[in-house]
Amino acid sequence: MPKLKHWLMVAHPWSWPASGSPAMIAFSYVFYMYKTGVVAEVNWLFGMLAIIGAVIFHAAGNLISEYHDYVRGVDKLEKTGPVRLIVLGIFEPKPVLLYGYLVLSAGILLGIYLLVNTGFPLLIIGTIGIISSTLYYKIKYAGMSDLVIFICYGLSITLGVVYVMTTELYWPILLISTPVGMLIVAILHANNTRDMLQDKEAGIKTQAMKLGLEGSQIVYQTLLLVAYLIVAIAVMMRFLHPVVFVVLVTFPLAIKNIKLMKTATVDNLVKIQFLDTHTAKLVLMFSVLLSAANFIAPFV
Repeated sequence: MPKLKHWLMVAHPWSWPASGSPAMIAFSYVFYMYKTGVVAEVNWLFGMLAIIGAVIFHAAGNLISEYHDYVRGVDKLEKTGPVRLIVLGIFEPKPVLLYGYLVLSAGILLGIYLLVNTGFPLLIIGTIGIISSTLYYKIKYAGMSDLVIFICYGLSITLGVVYVMTTELYWPILLISTPVGMLIVAILHANNTRDMLQDKEAGIKTQAMKLGLEGSQIVYQTLLLVAYLIVAIAVMMRFLHPVVFVVLVTFPLAIKNIKLMKTATVDNLVKIQFLDTHTAKLVLMFSVLLSAANFIAPFV
């Protein structure tokens, strides 16, 4: 019989910062725009609800994918990474799938409330979230997960949060959110690189498998380094205040992760067993610092 903690664990709460972080950055940037006179009116409540909604959709996607990964044979007892509770026999598969659709329904209801009180663009953004949550496992098996994760987490979440708060489609937010989007993709890429041999056995394709280990190492390094470069570009274009360079505090951790990725070999992928976790920590630190900078910038 699953315990309360198991119902939380099966939704992979350690991954939720990947959806909460871009939403938090968008919220903080709206604050920056409001204080600097770029926008006149802001609905702060809708912003907080949008952050919650992003995490709800993420949790639903985790649960639905958990079911399909087990049924497809992707998740096995010997697989590295986080504990899989269906594999351990703590959950039967069907209740996890039902749980996922119940969580998704809660997210859709919240989205409908925000849609009624904002406008049509949110319907398009919300549809992207629904497709990502329900069909991500198919997208992943086709080797398109990196692109979809970037679109969903790097672009649509931030665009949606800004829209519900201002009822405006403020396109520069896409540039501002691109760095954290790239870092989030790096989490997935680290995971897929570690699991490339096991995924091959399961008959699924990932970008890491297509690239091979050496190509995957180059992509991981590029994702991390370009993220910091884009921050500099956004400052040069005056979309961000120079105070956001505080994110460079996290740069040594990025370099450490890159060096760790380069130590992996095809015969010893266990060396990067926890690289996805280390990258997730980088995302969280980067996002907190960027958000804090946006809150502080109007007063500097």
